[in-house]
Amino acid sequence: MKIALLGYGKMGQEIEKIAIERGHEIVLKINIDNANDLTNDNLKKADVAIEFSTPETAYSNIQKCFEVNVPIVVGTTGWLDKIEEVKNAAQNKGKGFFYSSNYSIGVNVFFEINKHLAKLMKPYPSYKIEMEEIHHTQKLDSPSGTAITLAEGIIENIDGKSKWVNEKTNQNSDLEIISKRIENIPGTHTVVYNSEIDEIYIRHTAKNRKGFALGAVVAAEFMKGKSGYFGMKDLMKF
Repeated sequence: MKIALLGYGKMGQEIEKIAIERGHEIVLKINIDNANDLTNDNLKKADVAIEFSTPETAYSNIQKCFEVNVPIVVGTTGWLDKIEEVKNAAQNKGKGFFYSSNYSIGVNVFFEINKHLAKLMKPYPSYKIEMEEIHHTQKLDSPSGTAITLAEGIIENIDGKSKWVNEKTNQNSDLEIISKRIENIPGTHTVVYNSEIDEIYIRHTAKNRKGFALGAVVAAEFMKGKSGYFGMKDLMKF
């Protein structure tokens, strides 16, 4: 399979290693220094594009792939105010779009555990729910897309929680997410249910970027020749 890498930072380089190990060819690598090489002719050389760039460039990169009907796998977060528009284009105009806030197999299992725990805790409002996410200092968005996905899984299943906020809060309807940026931390996410009596928490800790990169390459393999909107639930058959 021929792959275009849109974003060639640390994550893009890790994706390249795994893609080559799995027998694929990288036909285009785009970063801030060669953005002008992202042309229709160059994109057409690829079977699938994998997008891990910046919140400022992700949407335009998606549109460029849609123009030439190249399916795109997107891992960039921080641009999600436009995701419904992109989903509609994928579903109604025959474009291929795969999005996940996190491509790690373990994190996606964690998402499901988080939702199940929220359902179990729904009858017990005495527990205060708190979230914390820690990432490396190069992480551009806050909170992380993974933290937002976890928060949405809680809000969907806990009565009285209407929105998340990226700060400490005393509002019962708000779900607080505390974001920390620490050097060389790939990603740690913790959900806590705290009461006067006890504390329950679940946590996922990434040890490196390999899990994210492998999931992105597997998603690209899944997307070859496909149109429509897909996510990790489709890939993992949850």
